[in-house]
Amino acid sequence: MANLDLTHAPSRLDRRTRALLRHVGPSAMSRPSAARKLARGLGWFSIALGLMELLAARQLARATGMQGSEALLRAYGLREIASGCGILAARRPQAAAPWVWGRVAGDALDAATLVAAAAGPRPPGEEGHPLVALAAVGSVAVLDVACARALTAEAQAARTSTDYSDRSGLGGSPEAMRGAALATFEQPPDMRSSPRVDSSMAGERLSMAR
Repeated sequence: MANLDLTHAPSRLDRRTRALLRHVGPSAMSRPSAARKLARGLGWFSIALGLMELLAARQLARATGMQGSEALLRAYGLREIASGCGILAARRPQAAAPWVWGRVAGDALDAATLVAAAAGPRPPGEEGHPLVALAAVGSVAVLDVACARALTAEAQAARTSTDYSDRSGLGGSPEAMRGAALATFEQPPDMRSSPRVDSSMAGERLSMAR
């Protein structure tokens, strides 16, 4: 690498090294993982499902065999929208994991509601059945649990490791640190010249000159 004290400009190797460090540094650490991509997908799905439960509660109640529970479906819709917004607003696994676990808890609540509706008396001529919706809730719950566990693992790994990619190892800026080591530098004893060695060498040189 070039000596900036002499050339006052970085060499080509300096520039390539800095570009490589920028590539594998904090920018690489901030790339979303598969779990965070799945979490964002679940966040958008949660908002879409919540809007459907909120705006089309009657049609959804008829399709799932839960007629008469439109108010409950709207309440669940608000919960889904809140969960989706929380997931999308989270930028780190530590922040997203609780919201996805909240979706897991919501899946359990939805399943319990559908099981209770399926076990109750069925009005004659009702179109849908809660067990159909229960199968859909179970499929989504599998994704929610997998995503929540992956995010929790990422959050634990982030707490146990420290990212030093943004540190230079210097106590100050390069300009402030340049030449600072000379103030406390002590020459090792084995590198110091001995007067006796110097005098013997001088005697040998004098004899050779004669």
